[in-house]
Amino acid sequence: MAISVRKIILWRTEVDNKPGALADAIQPPAQAGAALKIVMGYRQPKAEGNAAIEVFPITGRKAAAAAGAAGLKPAPIPALLVEGDDRQGLGHAIAQAIAGAGINIAFFMAQVIGRKFAAVIGFETEDDARKAMPQIRKAGKKARA
Repeated sequence: MAISVRKIILWRTEVDNKPGALADAIQPPAQAGAALKIVMGYRQPKAEGNAAIEVFPITGRKAAAAAGAAGLKPAPIPALLVEGDDRQGLGHAIAQAIAGAGINIAFFMAQVIGRKFAAVIGFETEDDARKAMPQIRKAGKKARA
């Protein structure tokens, strides 16, 4: 199976870095029926005591209203979701293809579960994300099966 690459909108909030902050942020969208595929929470390294939480997807009025009530809002950072069958060297091939096109990555988060690969890649601009999409697809085809 070829990899799929699509633009996504992460929803983001900044919170105090304390026990329960993640649970508090994702409770309202979960109760509103949001089926989150991605949940990232991390401490801000240069802002001691602060953390960021990013989630995807938030779709529909009810989930969007609940996410907004929890302080989540669409993040300004352009992001792509890459999914497909895992292959040896796939992450490296993607990173190398993006770099080879002269595009800087703002963040790269990837995981493999079983035989499936998934990554969320953030970029500095919408144009960078748009230019990266065909590079990522080509890299997916070249990675070893």
